Amino acid sequence: MKHFVSVDNLDETKVLELIKRAQYFKNGGQINLNRAVYCVNMFFEDSTRTHTSFEMAERKLGLNVLSFDPKQSSVNKGETLYDTLLTMDALGVDLAVIRHAENEYYQELITPSADKTLDIGILNGGDGSGQHPSQCLLDLLTIYEEFGKFAGLKIAIVGDITNSRVAKSNMELLHRLGAKLFFSGPKYWYSEAFERYGEYRPLDELVAEIDVLMLLRVQHERHQGDQNELVFSPTKYHQEFGLTKERYQKLKADAIIMHPGPINRDVEFASELVESKKSRFKAQMQNGVFMRMAMLEQVLKGRGLGGENK
Repeated sequence: MKHFVSVDNLDETKVLELIKRAQYFKNGGQINLNRAVYCVNMFFEDSTRTHTSFEMAERKLGLNVLSFDPKQSSVNKGETLYDTLLTMDALGVDLAVIRHAENEYYQELITPSADKTLDIGILNGGDGSGQHPSQCLLDLLTIYEEFGKFAGLKIAIVGDITNSRVAKSNMELLHRLGAKLFFSGPKYWYSEAFERYGEYRPLDELVAEIDVLMLLRVQHERHQGDQNELVFSPTKYHQEFGLTKERYQKLKADAIIMHPGPINRDVEFASELVESKKSRFKAQMQNGVFMRMAMLEQVLKGRGLGGENK
């Protein structure tokens, strides 16, 4: 593939291929590059995990990473995202990892046109409330390493679902892979559109039967003007929709807990449970580097820049 912007076209075969490549890199595997490859990480929204994880993945693959700070770029002079990428392309950048507040910002960048010459590989680091393919795939890697399958697993996605690109990517792909999905959290952050993937149930009805509890961050920055934000109570949210110590005790012995981060401690997740035995929060972050290496490799191969070293 010449770009990696969504999980829309991934089937089980492709997902398992990416998981196996991520495990190859996790075991110290490397790739061959046909020449020096240059990449840039362009994050127009704040990020710790995704930004740093992509840079670590790039450096582990032997790529040359250029610095980019949107606060000191010509974007502040009114330059379009397309023209910023056109500059990067002209300077010799091969790949760009982009996070942007606009849903599907990448469409203009990857759609061929007779009057456009942009030729740079795009990897989506998150688009608005749309998709987050790398988080989705690192989550799948984490689940697969735990259970060795997806079909038949009972997975609950809980919290700020409407605003979560993580939830949307995960529900789409996990449903396609045969997992049984449930949703929970505040009803005002739930949409009937999600019913094609699973069913809504109160969290206390789910904790004792699920294999994976996927908690979502409350995204206050996306709730501007939201009446529910004005009356939001961290304590009340935690008691009604968060993982309390009491709910933790009801989980199955082999159940795991996931969270894409950053965590609002004592809101979605009781602080003392973040690094508990069932939590895979740290494992997700570790797996993120290797899955992003696998994603970068796909684009490198698709653009004839390098690939497998076996």
